[in-house]
Amino acid sequence: MPVLMRARRRDEEHRAATPLELFFDLCFVVAIAQAGRQLAHALAEGHPGHGISGYLMLFFAIWWAWMNFSWFASAYDTDDALYRVVTLVQMAGVLVLAAGVPRAFAHSDFTVIWFGYLVMRLAMVTQWLRAALGNRGAERRTALRYALGVTVCQIGWLGLLVLPEHDIPWVFVVVGLLELAVPALAERERQTAWHPRHIAERYGLFTIIVLGETIAAATLAVQSALDRNDALGTLLPIAGGGLLLVFAAYWIYFAVPIHLHLRSNRQAFLWGYGHYLVFGSAAAVGAGIEISVEESFGRAHLSAFAAAACVTVPAALFMLTVWLIHSRHQKRGMAQQLVLPVSALLVLACTFAEDGAVLATGLVASATVATGVGLTSRQGTALVE
Repeated sequence: MPVLMRARRRDEEHRAATPLELFFDLCFVVAIAQAGRQLAHALAEGHPGHGISGYLMLFFAIWWAWMNFSWFASAYDTDDALYRVVTLVQMAGVLVLAAGVPRAFAHSDFTVIWFGYLVMRLAMVTQWLRAALGNRGAERRTALRYALGVTVCQIGWLGLLVLPEHDIPWVFVVVGLLELAVPALAERERQTAWHPRHIAERYGLFTIIVLGETIAAATLAVQSALDRNDALGTLLPIAGGGLLLVFAAYWIYFAVPIHLHLRSNRQAFLWGYGHYLVFGSAAAVGAGIEISVEESFGRAHLSAFAAAACVTVPAALFMLTVWLIHSRHQKRGMAQQLVLPVSALLVLACTFAEDGAVLATGLVASATVATGVGLTSRQGTALVE
């Protein structure tokens, strides 16, 4: 007999990600890898409009599916048999979605992706209805609003299957905005009991997964190029610069204890929604490094400047977005506040280095970390004195 699904306490001590949540996150590695691979292929073939728009749409689908589960689990994870089974069903839907990414990119055929989303959404609605069954009053109404909102949005995504191809971007815009509105509408009367430290940990773990996929994509690109060309001198600056960039991205993101900032839905929703750009740009860096490798051997249908921009633009966007929604809340003084915005501009300037852009970007990112550490250390010393 399943237990009633009651909200967990927001002040619960030692609230940490569960093995099931980590398993859930790992399923998204497949979907992120597929989206990054398709982006790299489209850009390398000289189709930036198709590649970027397709990537933004598909990454939204991946990110939002992860968001739906993560915030629900932070408030209502009962970890009983029924909860685990329903979560495993959601994971199956994620894998179906991942399988449909190449077809959606190549032929604008979203049938498989929609079916994967349907599996995930049916499971998510089941979870919310179970939460409604186990609670009363405003909390019950919040759960029912979520169940209704998720259902309406899933019906809205049918537009991807029945409308002409040229209307697909508009379907994503309209239904995507509706998706973003569901939490605000559902929680207008009562806020769900998400746990600030748990949510911060979940986002941090997903950031690690995205950065890990970036490293994997770049490594495979370098390995493939070595197998075909044995040109270590050409690849070392790209590999070294890419590694420095990813290491710096990790350091920059985890430099502040962000859970102290997440005190209300208004703060948490802006922070959580902003991670669409954080995750998407981090994953796009891997695709950019792959394109740089291809361009260095003349196998990409774009210029050296454009190939460099495939790395520098997402890297700069990552830095700027992390500062805007994440780290600036813990920075003190003008010098600390300016580090990431100035570094983002310097990274964009690295585009003009063309073939040397990846290494230059990695060096700028490393200098950013060193500067930030130095300023923080100096500030700490001043406070002690």
